[in-house]
Amino acid sequence: MIAEVLDRYDEVGIIDDAAFARAWVSSRHHGRGLARRALANELRQHGVDAEVATEALEAVDDDAEASAARALVDRKLRTARGTPDQVFRRLVGMLARKGYPAGTAIRAVKDALAARDEEAAEFADQIDPDAMASDQDALS
Repeated sequence: MIAEVLDRYDEVGIIDDAAFARAWVSSRHHGRGLARRALANELRQHGVDAEVATEALEAVDDDAEASAARALVDRKLRTARGTPDQVFRRLVGMLARKGYPAGTAIRAVKDALAARDEEAAEFADQIDPDAMASDQDALS
């Protein structure tokens, strides 16, 4: 009986994993600022097939991910307190928890700090995002 009901729901379009995945990716990326890695993990936890998830995640390209990371950093930077080093670590950590790759996170924070003030700009000038990202990847 359950199988019949689910088959009927599938026939009339009530159950549509692809539509769910697309809506989930759009909502969570734009609303919470989650990166593809975090979104893929959430879709997997919801039982969405890997192929369907991959198709839905194509809507979030590298530019969209970088823009979202920068927007998150800009929003958090308004209330950030501490030395540029402390702020840098906190913001990169926040982006990492949202699934952003190390290079994307480091670049977003470096660029935001460079635009913040002179002290933060001096600190940001010393940051090599590519070297730091490869160091992070080696630790993973």
